[in-house]
Amino acid sequence: MPPRPTALVFPSRLTALKRLSDLSLMDLESVRLILEGQSVVDWQRLHLETDDEAARFLETNAFDPTGADDNRRLDAIKTSAIDYLRWQFELAIPRAVADASVVGLLRMASTKGNRQLSACTILKAMHIIHHVEARELQYSLALSDLELFRLIEERVYRLVGQMLAEGLPITEFVGGRKRRASIYTKLLSKREAHASAIYDKQRFRIVTRSKDDIFPILLYLTHNLFAFNYVVPGESINTVVHFRSYCDAHPHLAQLARRSMPTDDFTLSDNRFSATDYRIIHFVVDVPVRVPPALLEAASPEARSLGPVIFGMCEFQIIDRETEEANEKGDASHASYKKRQRDAVMRRLLLEGARSSRARRPTRS
Repeated sequence: MPPRPTALVFPSRLTALKRLSDLSLMDLESVRLILEGQSVVDWQRLHLETDDEAARFLETNAFDPTGADDNRRLDAIKTSAIDYLRWQFELAIPRAVADASVVGLLRMASTKGNRQLSACTILKAMHIIHHVEARELQYSLALSDLELFRLIEERVYRLVGQMLAEGLPITEFVGGRKRRASIYTKLLSKREAHASAIYDKQRFRIVTRSKDDIFPILLYLTHNLFAFNYVVPGESINTVVHFRSYCDAHPHLAQLARRSMPTDDFTLSDNRFSATDYRIIHFVVDVPVRVPPALLEAASPEARSLGPVIFGMCEFQIIDRETEEANEKGDASHASYKKRQRDAVMRRLLLEGARSSRARRPTRS
């Protein structure tokens, strides 16, 4: 039996957990994007202060900024983005911007002026092109969804195990895959009854010691596990932290927030089975995964030209211990939630069955 594929892991070096007073504007903007489920394509500026920060950002996107093959792949994505912008929109791009490395583009996008605007525009197009081509690569590989789930789980469990060993402020961690029966029930409870509408087939839940640990833990995950720019837009729920009010209560964050983009704040849950007093932060992210070398070598030349990175979609939940305990009481409890969902499915199945029966009943002439 051939060995199971093992993906290379980037970033290869972990960053330390930051305190609230250590957060940068880039850090705060990253957390805000996660909480509000926004798209990085709508960002007006990055805030990467050094080349090392820019290189680190590429690592969280599963690229090796020191590797020749990865730099060729990044240059190919950049060239495709520039060609697209020039041919589709006749966009004039300054020579200095077009000739810059991807690290250089990230740094330009963190400044001001015409070059900053051009660099941001190219990076936005690169973001989309990379995501589309990574999906095309994934479809070309002999890699099942279950194997991809396993590769992500290995990364997550390894990282969280290290976090717990280092005494980071986590009181509980749960990971797993949604059972088929749960998927059936969820689909039957939704009007959008198709399998592609289920984003939490793979999910992870983290409970922090206090509410003040949520921002640092979220940021730690974006530095060491997934790139914040691949949080799926429109799929975040935040009923725990009112972003502006929370920042106002912390002088350092308040100072940063005054320089940040406008915020939508406190996203209400769109799950009709959740109790009104249920509180949670959850978001869906495309976790970047380096394709195991053996799988990439076995792929077609066309597939190999699409680079070494694919994505696996999963859901993360994060909540503080006090809020978690409140959620397990009364209508907000998980048992009450599941009962409301099951009752709704039963009503729907019986109702649809009755309608079908009436529709099949022959009419009298």
